[in-house]
Amino acid sequence: MATRAYELYGVPIAPEDPNQDVMTVQETAFVMKCSVSWLRRFLKEHRHLHGYSGRRIITNRADRDAIYDALRAGDPRKGRAMPRSRRRPAARARTAAAA
Repeated sequence: MATRAYELYGVPIAPEDPNQDVMTVQETAFVMKCSVSWLRRFLKEHRHLHGYSGRRIITNRADRDAIYDALRAGDPRKGRAMPRSRRRPAARARTAAAA
């Protein structure tokens, strides 16, 4: 069962206008199609890519462009796209193991 804090801050939400200048982390995660937790970790490592409105983390268009470029470029240390995609086992491997 999810906590109230997770329901408020941990779930991506659709912005009123996807082209608005300033968005919260939850709205940015929805637009970028990534998780809120991944985006928070990314912004923690790249502190220059966000600002604050009170205690809320916000991103502007330039920040989102940089996040998008980093997201699509992948992680050079591991040679894969970020965030890591989860693979499902192949159907024939599952049937061979069952036999």
